[in-house]
Amino acid sequence: MEMTERALPVRTKAAAERDISRVNRGLMRKKCIFLWKGIGLSVLLFVTLFPIYWLIIMAIRPTAETSSGAGLFPQQLTISHFTELFNQKSFGTALQNSLINAGTALVLSLALGLTTAYILSRKRFRFRLRLPVTGWVLLIRVLPPVAFVIPLYTLFTRMGVMGTRLPIILACMLVNIPLVIWFMVSFFEELPEEVEESGKIDGATEWQLFTSLVLPLVLPGIAAIAMLSFLYAWNEYTYSVILTRSPSNYTIPLALAVLNTEDNVTNFGLVAAGGVSSFIPVAVFVIFAQNYLISGLSSGAVKE
Repeated sequence: MEMTERALPVRTKAAAERDISRVNRGLMRKKCIFLWKGIGLSVLLFVTLFPIYWLIIMAIRPTAETSSGAGLFPQQLTISHFTELFNQKSFGTALQNSLINAGTALVLSLALGLTTAYILSRKRFRFRLRLPVTGWVLLIRVLPPVAFVIPLYTLFTRMGVMGTRLPIILACMLVNIPLVIWFMVSFFEELPEEVEESGKIDGATEWQLFTSLVLPLVLPGIAAIAMLSFLYAWNEYTYSVILTRSPSNYTIPLALAVLNTEDNVTNFGLVAAGGVSSFIPVAVFVIFAQNYLISGLSSGAVKE
């Protein structure tokens, strides 16, 4: 018995040492995983942010310094590229046109797309065009935008609106409305209809239910799809280059394309200044609406 009692503490100490060693290996493994995640995140951030940094640096770097060999950090700073861009190249007009086109297309697309998505998601609305509308949405989302160029060009020419902003606005709506419908149907379907039935008991009309009760509940989804629709209209180039005739109606993508001609191909600072000016409005919107965007893009993608 004395031999057994003396050997017991030895075995207990050995087991404790094995447990401590196991815990230390687990901690080291977690530290290594954390380290590799940090390295991967750093590489991802560098790959993502370095082009933006380089664009900004090129925009504020003098042309002579760029031609002689540009380093990571500018030796001198200048705003001459921005001054030339807005005073001599009429970039401010292109910025105004893009804001008007994208804003108008966004408002009209949301007005038509949200109401259509709400009707498609509610079984109490019975109409014969439900299946054709759903098929049209899927068709527009599958076909590339260039497939509609010739029909739209012929239509707008016969309407006599080729010298206005209307062709670009309508072309952007053609793509944005199906996107809004396809995206928002899932949000409306996740809302229990009991909420609307309680509003009906209180005497609310269908329009009051939609505007005062339903829309506030899907604000994250509206913010997310509004951002996606605005980005498409803001960056739209295919329709703009074909349906725009007058330089006074140029949008930002067209204005940037004109800057990169044979005469200005070496003036990278001017093109970079145009790029910086084009993404500032979108970046400001994303910064202020990021909470709605994150919740909207995530909540509509997963159904319980």
